[in-house]
Amino acid sequence: MTLEKLKIYIHYCLPKHLLTRMVGLFASAKLGKLTTLAIKQFIKIYHVNTAEMADKIADFKTFNDFFARALKVSARPINDEEQSIVFPADGRISAFGKLKQNLQLQAKEHYFTTDALLASAKDAANFENGSFMTVYLSPSDYHRVHMPFDGKLLKMTYVPGELFSVNPVYTRNIPELFSRNERVVCLFETSIGKMAVILVGATIVRSIAMNWCGIVTPPKTDAPTVTEYNGKNLNYRKGDEIGQFMMGSTVICLFEKDKVKFEQSLSEKRHINMGSKMAEFF
Repeated sequence: MTLEKLKIYIHYCLPKHLLTRMVGLFASAKLGKLTTLAIKQFIKIYHVNTAEMADKIADFKTFNDFFARALKVSARPINDEEQSIVFPADGRISAFGKLKQNLQLQAKEHYFTTDALLASAKDAANFENGSFMTVYLSPSDYHRVHMPFDGKLLKMTYVPGELFSVNPVYTRNIPELFSRNERVVCLFETSIGKMAVILVGATIVRSIAMNWCGIVTPPKTDAPTVTEYNGKNLNYRKGDEIGQFMMGSTVICLFEKDKVKFEQSLSEKRHINMGSKMAEFF
């Protein structure tokens, strides 16, 4: 058995929900100097750029406050080209391209369906043969999620599930990982059709919060929950903040068929910043 296969076997066996709850208790606790020490060690290990932070280390009361930290406005300029679509988060490009009907690439030779990802065949039909972008957020990245493009929020679906790690080692080896993990699916109406922004949970991602409703995970129910917003006029502009992760994970964007053209310079594993140009619409 190779080392990578051993890692996968151990990961399957781990009590991931329990581990996540335990880490979450520590991350949300106000422990004074212990919290500050943990933050400083994290910064050192993961080489976090503190010059970009809007707040000082001593201002963070919990580790979660630090992890979901705000950045200085100047740190992430939003591409202002009229037809541009921007990256919703910092991270590395995991995969991107065209959907094969309703099949989306996870990693080499691994696919999953948009029906399963969105937990709705009706919603998935909007994106048949459309385009997708998957961004992996490492622990060192900025963990707030922003709008790729102007849109009106139609609905949000919380989908319970597994908490597999979304580290590239696991996305290469665990089938249908993104459509099996816990996630929050946000569906928007835009001038170029429907757009979906999916925040995927993972091991020790204790919480996902959305700006319009607060904390979504951990939920108060184990069943999928759909919240309709069509009549609420929740409109967001390109670059507006819409949510945040407590610990690293993945953001997936979906667009309708023949609506976007990705930048030619993009490549898998490339690190990108929120607000930089991802594509153009036409």
